[in-house]
Amino acid sequence: MRRAEIIRNTSETKIKLKLNIDGTGQQVIKTKIGFLDHMLELFTRHGRFDIELECDGDIEVDGHHTTEDIAIVLGRAFSEALGDRRGIKRYGSMILPMDETLVMAALDISGRGIACLNVHIPASQIGGFDTELVEEFFIAFARELGGAIHLQQLAGKNSHHIVEACFKGFGRALAEACGINEVAPDEIPSTKGTIL
Repeated sequence: MRRAEIIRNTSETKIKLKLNIDGTGQQVIKTKIGFLDHMLELFTRHGRFDIELECDGDIEVDGHHTTEDIAIVLGRAFSEALGDRRGIKRYGSMILPMDETLVMAALDISGRGIACLNVHIPASQIGGFDTELVEEFFIAFARELGGAIHLQQLAGKNSHHIVEACFKGFGRALAEACGINEVAPDEIPSTKGTIL
């Protein structure tokens, strides 16, 4: 079982995380930001990861530190749980419809962290959550995971649906990329012989 446990304490956030990549979508998520909880629950469920996450952050300032630091810890946990990346498929993608919205999520666990979002979220806030933090989340996750994350909005007008499609689609793309390649379960999927 590919698992990781991380505790990260700073002056801005205190985070405890338990991750099981090979789970069933079970979660206990407490970030003190309702909309972020909802998005992380969808990510977890659609990726079929098991996640226990608790964050005590300075949300009296705003949601930035909490959102970014959770992404740091999540990306780091996936990286740690994947080890040397031996046997993984490496690539994953999903075109996810959410009512009128359509989002493509694609991922390469390449060792190089970058997030490219072409997503237009009409509302500046959803349920008190600053929507500009969506990009900050994926940038931090990509950097810590060591992966190229692409999110491309193909259609959509409703802000909630657009962000939800991003998190669901990313969960499914990440699950595919982390999946074991049954044809080459002992190979590192790179001509370099290493991904890290």
